[in-house]
Amino acid sequence: MAGHSKWANIQHRKGRQDEKRGKVWTRVIREIMVAARLGGGDLSANPRLRLAVEKAKAANLPIDTVKRNIDKATGNLEGVHYEEIRYEGYGIGGAAIIVDTMTDNKVRTVADVRHAFSKYGGSMGTAGSVAFQFKHCGQMIFAPGTNEDKLMEVALEAGAEDVITGDDGAIEVLTAYPDFEAVKNALEAAGLKPEVAEVTMRPENTIALSGEDAAKMQKLLDMIEDLDDVQEVYHNAEISE
Repeated sequence: MAGHSKWANIQHRKGRQDEKRGKVWTRVIREIMVAARLGGGDLSANPRLRLAVEKAKAANLPIDTVKRNIDKATGNLEGVHYEEIRYEGYGIGGAAIIVDTMTDNKVRTVADVRHAFSKYGGSMGTAGSVAFQFKHCGQMIFAPGTNEDKLMEVALEAGAEDVITGDDGAIEVLTAYPDFEAVKNALEAAGLKPEVAEVTMRPENTIALSGEDAAKMQKLLDMIEDLDDVQEVYHNAEISE
């Protein structure tokens, strides 16, 4: 995953997120509601909610909206009940895709996801069919030019599992899921702010796609990401521009 296109892929994804700010807000609100419903509304006792609120701040979601949706989820206001469902499948060239959704209507959601897969040459798989190809972990990515020695020293001291420098100079820090927040806080306290910081499903190996295959894969991913109920899409394709 530390290949030549790591930084380009990250910038491309961030650009798409900026284009879809309204959709990002919707996803963040759902994540806040589910995190609060499962772990309570106390930020100090709920790591998942803390991470969701950080995402909300990064997306410039108004603080009143954050509080209102925490209240909804914890029963202080009437709200919608969302269910988390994961779908797995294959894209172009056998690339593995994981689709995490939050929905109040799973019949609608599975139909939408299946249609997106089939429209652009992908196929739905069964539960567990591709998840073994990914690792659930914390991931931070730093821009090319970041002080590698300082970053490695602080990250490993704070409990990071690995620090990887890509061919393009971008630096990736990986952590076990429970250690993500502590490592991120230590790095930021040292003046090292990541461009991307998230708990993710990181592919163990990647499949390189170019030309027509790359274009088809991007269309497939775009269609899945545009679905209203989709929260996150993970895949192991390295897509050449």
